Amino acid sequence: MTSLDKPTEETSADDARAVTEAALFEAFGGVRGMVETVVPGLLFVTIYTINKDLHLSAIAALAVSLVLVVVRLVRKDTVKHAFSGVFGVAFGVVFAMMTGNAKDFYLPGMLYTLGLGLAYIITTLCGVPLIGLILGPVFKENLSWRTRNPGRKKAYAKASYAWGAILLAKCAILFPLYWWADTTQLGWVLIALKIPPFLLAVYLTWVFLAKAPAPIDVFAEMEAEEKAAEERERQTAAARSAEQ
Repeated sequence: MTSLDKPTEETSADDARAVTEAALFEAFGGVRGMVETVVPGLLFVTIYTINKDLHLSAIAALAVSLVLVVVRLVRKDTVKHAFSGVFGVAFGVVFAMMTGNAKDFYLPGMLYTLGLGLAYIITTLCGVPLIGLILGPVFKENLSWRTRNPGRKKAYAKASYAWGAILLAKCAILFPLYWWADTTQLGWVLIALKIPPFLLAVYLTWVFLAKAPAPIDVFAEMEAEEKAAEERERQTAAARSAEQ
């Protein structure tokens, strides 16, 4: 290895880490996405802690989630994370209003977390890690990692197991509190567990993918194949013209 080779390799590794960080931020919403997932629940538990008014707490949470969507629409930003937050809050409001139990505001989100945790584990056991399905399009590799990039598939499997374990551990804390604690205790613990487990899962995903082989850009391959086909057609047409 020459002295010129090493900086090139280090630069390539830095580029790979930067691409991975950007992809994770795009897939999971970044700092703003995290804030949008926390604010409605934080508002709900704050208001309910103060006055124990289920209706006011629920309406305020739903209203602020709608405001977040409107802000994104006005700014022409990606709205998928904000919309998912609205639906989550809306389900929580419906559950709580139907049962009259304020704790049921959190139940849909808890059930979603449980289902997602199981999905990460089950899909990985089936050979199709969920995190790979989520990040594949972001990295422009789609499902090429399944058959053409075994090192990357292994990294996706590790990341999916990490996500599954973290989410199921979170459920192991929250579901007992749902039965035994009051609404405010459950709410504040849930708020406290919103961001740290998520950041841990994202960090572990970054660690695994940063060490994995680079993704195969299937879109670039398709474009190259199209250009090659066009070039062959051009050469064939030129040869026919020359023969005539």
